[in-house]
Amino acid sequence: MKKLFYLSQIVVLGLLFAVQALGQIKGAWKQTSPDGKTTMLICSDNYLMISRYQEKEFLYTEGGVYNLTDGTLTYKSEFNSVDTSKVGKALSFKINFSGNKFSVEGLGEWQQVDDANTPAAAVYRITGRMGNDNKISPMQRGARKTLKMLTGTRFQWVAINPETKQFSGTGGGTYTIKDGKYTETIDFFSRDNNRVGASLSFDYELKDGKDWHHSGLSSAGAKIYEIWSKEQ
Repeated sequence: MKKLFYLSQIVVLGLLFAVQALGQIKGAWKQTSPDGKTTMLICSDNYLMISRYQEKEFLYTEGGVYNLTDGTLTYKSEFNSVDTSKVGKALSFKINFSGNKFSVEGLGEWQQVDDANTPAAAVYRITGRMGNDNKISPMQRGARKTLKMLTGTRFQWVAINPETKQFSGTGGGTYTIKDGKYTETIDFFSRDNNRVGASLSFDYELKDGKDWHHSGLSSAGAKIYEIWSKEQ
């Protein structure tokens, strides 16, 4: 597990430096290993999430904030599903790259999936939820948080507590937006592999360019109405 974490750190950091060189940081990036494992990286202006899965099996995820300055990338982990000792630690790397594709220490080639060129692309944090009384209850900000990142075609959510290093769950995959409907198709889900492949459709509205109002049925079939607010 620790070797997996180390290799993923190198891949993520190498990827992000190469992306900066191309003038594009935000977006989704993919690598598929010879044994069929998919590693997906999605990133905003200063936050990244990386996940690895194979068919219906979720393997691991990590993520946090990053800074890219003068060819040096510093990444500080906020969550890691396989090695919580890494949470809160910062790593800095200098990375070499060439052209619009790249490899890092023989770990293979990465391919851009999208460039996050859409108004919905951002990191969101859940800030409100409708209760049984049909009223929206604001959620107080605290150490525990649920984040959701959207790029141009990909999404991932995580429930974490960076202070206690707790990782509570994640899920991700592809999404589309059309005619007021937001539809997710699940590629990985840490809590229930049987949900993989399912598509869920929700009503949505992005208010004031920052608050995502999201309503419909959850993966468990429960009625939901949530508000997600942009973190960055």
